[in-house]
Amino acid sequence: MGALPKRRISNRRRKNKRSHHSLTVGKLIACDNCGEMKQPHIMCPSCRTYRGRQILEAFDEE
Repeated sequence: MGALPKRRISNRRRKNKRSHHSLTVGKLIACDNCGEMKQPHIMCPSCRTYRGRQILEAFDEE
């Protein structure tokens, strides 16, 4: 048999422990090239540029 708690955890204490479980909204910035909103440090999905350079040029031809 496993370990059992000696006392019941109150609602207040249980909710305080779970206070850090909430999700946060990701940040968005405007792309320097096209102006679309994108996540920072990630390639822009609309114009496929990152830090002023074109990325995935080989996949555009297919």
